[in-house]
Amino acid sequence: MTRTRPTTVRRLMDAYGRTHAEEAGIRLRNTPAPLYQLLTLCVLFAVRIKADIAVAAARELFGAGMRTPRAMADATWQDRVDALGRAHYRRYDESTATALGEGAELVLDRYHGDLRRLRDEADGDPGRVRELLKEVPRIGPVGADIFCREAQAVWPELRPSFDDRARAAAELGLPSSPEGLARLVDPETLPRLAAALVRVGLSGDAVEDLLKTG
Repeated sequence: MTRTRPTTVRRLMDAYGRTHAEEAGIRLRNTPAPLYQLLTLCVLFAVRIKADIAVAAARELFGAGMRTPRAMADATWQDRVDALGRAHYRRYDESTATALGEGAELVLDRYHGDLRRLRDEADGDPGRVRELLKEVPRIGPVGADIFCREAQAVWPELRPSFDDRARAAAELGLPSSPEGLARLVDPETLPRLAAALVRVGLSGDAVEDLLKTG
């Protein structure tokens, strides 16, 4: 007997439903510091590097006090390089340290250190949110998708946000449309479902394991 859809969702969430923000120690709220920390994490994911290293790099930066755009901008370039190095964020450490500094300055100059002003400028348009995010150094389509996928927990206008990397849903017998997926869980749980689907899509054996009967 195959598993029911609710059982599949429960197994999916239990095994893979942890957001990148949670892994990086970010307690995501609609306040300036955690929103900026999420943006920092998205910058770190913007290069071809393992997810666990990007998360470790975020933890090192935050542990060194670089939790706000002002703190990031005030830190020296070498401070940022050293924090990235402690997380083994190799090859991209110097260029990423530069991007983080420039991005912090942009957030300070344009949004006075508060990404809720970016949200206000977008006026409830998710596409515009993505466009504005991509003005931050190193943030491209993937980084903007990650930000929206996780920020939908606190910015309801982004819901439902499932990027192209959540294609594993159809293989699991789940709806393939964002609207259909959104009906499976509570709104606040959408980021966890989206993160789980991305992880399953990146794992060769995850779909088969989740679909095992028993």
